Order: sequence, then C-alpha cells, then structure tokens
Amino acid sequence: MTMAPKVFIDGEAGTTGLQIRQRLEGRRDLQLLSIDPALRKDASARRDMLNGADAVILCLPDDAAREAVSLIESNTVRVIDASTAHRVAPGWTYGFPEMSRTQRQAVATSTRVSNPGCYPTGFIALVRPLVQDELLPKTWPVTVNAISGYSGGGKGMIAEFEDKASEAYTEVPYRIYAMGMEHKHVPEMQAYGLLQHKPLFAPAVGRYAQGMIVEVPLQLKALPVAPRIKEIHAALCQAYRDEPFIEVASLAESASLKTLAPEGLNGTNRMKLFVFGSDDAGQARLVALLDNLGKGASGAAVQNMNLMLGLPEAAGLQGASLEAAGR
Repeated sequence: MTMAPKVFIDGEAGTTGLQIRQRLEGRRDLQLLSIDPALRKDASARRDMLNGADAVILCLPDDAAREAVSLIESNTVRVIDASTAHRVAPGWTYGFPEMSRTQRQAVATSTRVSNPGCYPTGFIALVRPLVQDELLPKTWPVTVNAISGYSGGGKGMIAEFEDKASEAYTEVPYRIYAMGMEHKHVPEMQAYGLLQHKPLFAPAVGRYAQGMIVEVPLQLKALPVAPRIKEIHAALCQAYRDEPFIEVASLAESASLKTLAPEGLNGTNRMKLFVFGSDDAGQARLVALLDNLGKGASGAAVQNMNLMLGLPEAAGLQGASLEAAGR
C-alpha cells in the first residue's frame, strides 16, 4: 500500500498557514505534520520536520523562508515558498500554473516553487497574454490599480482593523500605500508580465477582511496596434481556455454590470477576468477579481502542492470548473 505523502506547513500559525491547513485538514490522500509549538524556533527540530516531509510549504517572512530552505538537506523534499524571497530567484519555478501552456508541467516537475503574490496573480493574468499577442508592447508604461482586504497585511494589519484593544486600531474605511513607488510585488509583475519597465503600481486596502480587485486601465487608441475591445477579450479567452480556476467573463456579462465588489470570489480558488471598455472612447479597464487568501495565496499554494505531488489539481479547493476538476 502506498503511503500518503507527508506535508509540513512551516509557519502554520500565520494567516496564510492557517488557511492552507484548513484546506488540507480532512484529506485522506495526505499526512499533515505539525511541530510542537514550543519548538517552532528550535533549528534542530525544524530541520528534522523539514527534511522528514515529502512537501514543505513555507509561510514565513522572507529571511525566515531563506533560512528554512538552508536547513533542507534532502534532495527529495519539494518546497513551496509563500513568501517574496524566491519569486524571481534563479532555480525557482514561479507557481502560477496558468501563466503559460508549459508552466503547469514546470510546477509539477519542480522541487522549488515560489507561490505568486496576490496582486501579481491578477496583474500577470491580465497583461501577459496581451504582451504575447503583441497587443501591448513590452515597453508600454503600464499602470495597475488594486484594492485588497486587510487580511492581506497579516496579523498586524488585521489587528489594526479588528482589535479595538490594539493601539494601532483604526476605523479608516480605505487607504492607499506604497506611495514611494516601491513594493515587493513589482519585480514579479515586471518579470512575468514580460515588461521591460516596472509597472506603476497603486495599491490600496479597504475596511473589509478579504477579497481583491486588480485593474489595468489602457488607452487603446494610444497603443501601436490600437486594439479593439473584442481583440483584448479574445486574447484572454484563448490564454485561459479550459482552465479549471480562471474564467473570462463574456463581453455581454461585463457590459451588463454596473459595479463590481471585491468579495465576490471569497472562499474559492477562482479568478475571474473582465474586459470593460468602449471602442468609441478607445479605452479599456481590465479587471481581475480574486480572493487574496484563495487564488492569491493559500489556494494557490495547495494547487501547486497538488501538482508537485501528482495529486488531482483541484483536490481540497473550491471553485474549479467541473470539466477540469479531475486534473
């Protein structure tokens, strides 16, 4: 009888780690390993856990993630890093299986996978197909606006919005940040969006727990090929045809919407892409809707883990299309 693979979540007490554990608990095709809470900072105990697992999911700050990788001596341990530490690092596979027709296989055969950031997941999904189809030049000065629920900021930000006893507690409904044009997600946006220049990233956080909208506005008439709305939409449809977790809304559906809330896909591993715009105006608003803790973090990690362990891709995840759920 084949033993179920052993999975260790290093940092399971954090927001992402807890969400991953919730998705894995109860699965009979896995063995979940846990370290004694008193030994979480014991290097020897952590080394034993890291090397004794078939798959390790790191839910740690960047420096701690790098340290954890250095503790892994076994050549057979498969690692998924949910931090920013290795997203553009040599030797690491970017864990966005839908990014290209070869990326799913690359993830499945890799021993080192870096989980994408939540904002980049939406951004790359919208931009990369347009660059590949030469509708959007690699040199274009791309702007991306986005808003996330406060859970994306981890325990500190959660306390700001939820814990009235915290000195940092705030009732502010909405705020922008990263005004200095520096954000840890920008390098992966540029690299995997196939852009020659950094996108101008304008993130914000709202007073709601989770859910995300990522938006790329485009002046279509200013682009060299002046694409029409239907061409932009067709490029996205072609890129994500038959994907279990990514849906492109029809132009009719998009045209019928009067508003779009960021919480629409919470609790799932789905992402839905919209093309809003006007050919007469020569303008478009490309929008990705996703759960920042789902497809933007924990759900993506589980999806990558399933691929790396040869398990059905949609196992333990909500929101897969019925046709592709058996992958």
